[in-house]
Amino acid sequence: TFGHTVSPEDLKTYLTTSYSPSAIETDISNPSKDLILATTPSNEIIGFTLMTKGSSEDCLASFTNYVELQRIYVHPDHHGCGVGKMLAKAVEDLARQQGFENLWLGVWEENAKALRLYEKLGFKAIGTKEFLVGGQIDTDLVMVKRL
Repeated sequence: TFGHTVSPEDLKTYLTTSYSPSAIETDISNPSKDLILATTPSNEIIGFTLMTKGSSEDCLASFTNYVELQRIYVHPDHHGCGVGKMLAKAVEDLARQQGFENLWLGVWEENAKALRLYEKLGFKAIGTKEFLVGGQIDTDLVMVKRL
């Protein structure tokens, strides 16, 4: 997503911190996170997302009963095939089933493809937050959708 905009050192720090086997295991086993996978008919994993309960940002203060759509990633071979949209819709459905009223996410302000997708899905930008990639500070838009 942002590998081309950060130094190799910052990218390495971010990836080893956020995507090490132990970090992934922690996310998968965390009871406040629901993992959703996208697979091919032969069960090859081609994408994933997380729904995270209990996370928040200051700009969400006027919203209630919300949950975070976190980390939609799709294998590059499957970009443009609707996998990201399907994962987002799966989180929306799960959030509704669990009684949430609002779904929020953070997306890098320069990720035009993701911004277009989220806007098409009905998300509205309500603020910003800092996102640390190694030692580099990026800006994410915080977006919300009423369910």
